[in-house]
Amino acid sequence: MGQALIASIAAQGDLRLAGIWVRDDHQAANLDVAAGAVISDKLDQVTKAADVIIDFSLPEATNDVLAAVVTHRKPLVCGVSGLSEQLLAQMDTAARSVAVVYDRNMSLGIAVLENLVRQASAALGREFDVEVQETHHVHKIDAPSGTALKLGAAIAAARGSDPGDIRYEVERRGEVPGEHTVIWSSATERLTLAHSVTTRQVFADGALRAARWIADKAPGRYSIRDVLQLSGSM
Repeated sequence: MGQALIASIAAQGDLRLAGIWVRDDHQAANLDVAAGAVISDKLDQVTKAADVIIDFSLPEATNDVLAAVVTHRKPLVCGVSGLSEQLLAQMDTAARSVAVVYDRNMSLGIAVLENLVRQASAALGREFDVEVQETHHVHKIDAPSGTALKLGAAIAAARGSDPGDIRYEVERRGEVPGEHTVIWSSATERLTLAHSVTTRQVFADGALRAARWIADKAPGRYSIRDVLQLSGSM
């Protein structure tokens, strides 16, 4: 994701890459970035240089990132998946001081799909059986995916049921970036909503849209649904 973000920022006239947090000097040497960008293994230096922080690293780094954005009062766009309940609680604490956009999937299309899923689930109710199907590349470890669980949670909330009642069908195949399908079935009809990703660039595009949006927002925890101003955003 780092390389995709670097390329995307360079291609857009209204954005400038302020800095990159790297693990070591060897990693820094392989980066092709415009002059003036801070490239450092010291998170504080990178955070100070930026107007908005974008984080797609790992859960192990999230605590440090949250501490840095609070210290330097910088908005955060976080797309790290697999965060524990403890880290999410820490994010909520940080969001009292700074604006945070957090989403397990930065795709704009998935945000719209989630909104449609909520509407369909509320309208159809529990009379319809529902299943979430997802396909990802063979390297993906978590199953169901975070996005599938997110869609399942949206279904459960909309029809007032337990998330554990949602059925998931998981497939790992080839290099598929991500496919998600939600199916509602009754004895007489079937409704299907689906979304597929053709390239991981979609996540960089969503993160940059979120970064533009959050730059002047008040402290609080937001999602991509808020960025798109979709109805029912929390």
